[in-house]
Amino acid sequence: MVDRLWFLIPELILLSGAVVCAIGGLSNAAAIRRRVGFIASIFLIAACVSIPFVYSQIHVVDSSSLYPWLGKYVKFTVGIIGILLVMTSGGLMDRKYEHAIASGKDRFNALRTSAGEYHALLLLSITGVMLLCEANDLIWLFLALELVSLPTYVMVAMSRWSRVGQEAAMKYFFLGAVSAALMLYGFALMYGATGTFVLSDMMTAFAEQRVDGGIAIFGQIGLLLALVGLCYKIAAAPMHMYAPDVYQGAASAVTAFLAFVPKAAGMIAIIIILSIVGWENGLPSIVEMTLWVVAVLTMLLGNIGALLQTSTKRMLGYSSIAHSGYMLIGIIAGPPLGLVAVMVYLVIYGATNTAAFATLASLSRDGRSIDSLDDIAGLHNRSPLAATAFSISCGSLLGIPPLFGFWGKLMLFAAGIAAGQLSLVIIAAVSSAISAWYYLRLIGLSLLSPNTPRSESVTISLRWPLIAAIISAIIAIGGPLVLKSLSSEARQAINQPE
Repeated sequence: MVDRLWFLIPELILLSGAVVCAIGGLSNAAAIRRRVGFIASIFLIAACVSIPFVYSQIHVVDSSSLYPWLGKYVKFTVGIIGILLVMTSGGLMDRKYEHAIASGKDRFNALRTSAGEYHALLLLSITGVMLLCEANDLIWLFLALELVSLPTYVMVAMSRWSRVGQEAAMKYFFLGAVSAALMLYGFALMYGATGTFVLSDMMTAFAEQRVDGGIAIFGQIGLLLALVGLCYKIAAAPMHMYAPDVYQGAASAVTAFLAFVPKAAGMIAIIIILSIVGWENGLPSIVEMTLWVVAVLTMLLGNIGALLQTSTKRMLGYSSIAHSGYMLIGIIAGPPLGLVAVMVYLVIYGATNTAAFATLASLSRDGRSIDSLDDIAGLHNRSPLAATAFSISCGSLLGIPPLFGFWGKLMLFAAGIAAGQLSLVIIAAVSSAISAWYYLRLIGLSLLSPNTPRSESVTISLRWPLIAAIISAIIAIGGPLVLKSLSSEARQAINQPE
């Protein structure tokens, strides 16, 4: 037990940070309340600093996880992107209320503040992703996934006090409950097929069943139900329809969070669950076929759906769906190349997607957040930095060389070809070509288009989200320089030798 607690030091740091943020948000001192985001960033930095010490060679040999080094890679990268997400949220919560208090128009009331709760929930959700890396049984895995999801339901609801925002929160919550039920029922059937919740024991049981003639029917159904439930986490078909509505209804900073943290958790969980079955002799045919169909539908529906949008956030929401389909290519390909590509792509996608939404979070028109494509037209005339960061992020998401996103897609496509999934890669390439229309449209609107009557009143209203967008754009440009090192760390994370 003591050995397991050692690997939870980063999570315990973030748990402490969540408590401090929750209490700090209730402080009578305005200076403390305004610095809750800074406090959250400090604890994220502390968690990241602790990771190299926690995952030393001496301690990792005592780990009981399927992937002992996975935590070192995932926790560090999620923590770093988490800092960018906190910056993206800068000024989102209680801005008008704090201004009213500072000007003497209102009095402080702890029941009306939300910044402390918001940042506490953000840290708890990131903690859930980190806990996934230490899962060695289905109960731990399920609870960690729910710790990722439950805070996000509240974050969506509190981010925008409007009918659209509340409708998005309700859709997100109820569909989340359905996905959790499917996943839990799948876990129950997997337990029935193997007689254990422990992942290593389940791996042994499934290996014996495959030698004896195939996995039991309950086990196969359980795997499929669990995967369908996890499709909700990564916004993949057929559980993808909530994403555009929720992404549009939530505040841009929360949308940036939803587009990365639950997706990262879902991908990690899928890798862990499929590792129980094993890629050595190929995934069970019904599982591989299901993932193949899901990947194709996710890529095509995501990119075709994005073509039809007039809302920037809905367009990026459909784009997020498509990127889940690309990552499923690596899942199907399996180790070593496929899983390494997925691990690398998660980092690339997290940074570049954050740049896009952080840019939107920094903009407002008449004190309200922007959403329409017309709002970003002529952005270069008002803020060249914002327009450049937004265009770089869209170019990286499209896969324009030599930006970071190009190398991520190249790794996924190469892994698919090496695994014999040529037809899937061709479909992915066609799907990526479709995405060029709307990504280039976004780039053209921000960099080349003149102002429109609607966009003339759009201004940079928040500083920290713009800084986060600029840093993320720099990562998209300079990321290829550390690609070899990142790939090496990803290879170690999934226990694959150099």
